[in-house]
Amino acid sequence: MARAPGPHLARILAKKYEEVAELKSRVDRRDLKRQAEEAPPGRDFSAALRDCPRVPIIAEIKKASPSAGTIKSSVNVGRLAQEYQAGGAAALSVLTDQPFFGGSLADLAEARQAVNLPLLRKDFLIDPLQLYQARIAGADAVLLIVAALEPAQLAELFYEALELGLTPLVEVHREEEMAAALSLNPPLIGLNNRDLATLEVSLETCLRLRPLVTNGALVVGESGINEPADIARLRAAGLDAFLVGTALMRAVEPKALLAALSRAGS
Repeated sequence: MARAPGPHLARILAKKYEEVAELKSRVDRRDLKRQAEEAPPGRDFSAALRDCPRVPIIAEIKKASPSAGTIKSSVNVGRLAQEYQAGGAAALSVLTDQPFFGGSLADLAEARQAVNLPLLRKDFLIDPLQLYQARIAGADAVLLIVAALEPAQLAELFYEALELGLTPLVEVHREEEMAAALSLNPPLIGLNNRDLATLEVSLETCLRLRPLVTNGALVVGESGINEPADIARLRAAGLDAFLVGTALMRAVEPKALLAALSRAGS
């Protein structure tokens, strides 16, 4: 890691290590890996973004967050996934962390059954067992957060994901994290506008980090994207795709907002 995680990330990671320890106590690693390897073929997450005829939006299903609290207490995941697909989403992101985001692997599996879009498991992944879970539940891509992982962990998870047919979205929050991300030459790099120490959000983060992505990766803007003007601004700065969660979850008509976002800056 470039530096020790801030208090918010440290609290989440402490809980995540407890969850993984409990998981290891009750599953057979080899059996879980076998199930993951035998899962049906995945969908091409990178291609869905690259080949999208509109602005590529990764529409997120997120019930809560540490910064926003409860966003939507009652969510029909399958129905919302279908609404996102009808609104023109290129792909979906599903929060599977329960303690802090109110999600689950069951939400991921439900979305998988509801739509034919590729799915990202968004969680705090620290162990290959979580990759196996993701693949079994129907994920096509996984989030790997540079700030949450030691370099060896990041590399292990990155290459294990590729072996399983999962697309890694490698997420960067600060300049000093970029070297670790680029060392893997990932197909997707996420630039997250949220400061993990304060949980504050600024689109200036994407604008500052975008010139540092020099490997030709498709660049995804994350956090704080609320309206078409935000996307137009970031598209002009060279970002390729956008992950939008809270704004869509709070929208009265998420399908209409999604359609507007996917037309912005195109």
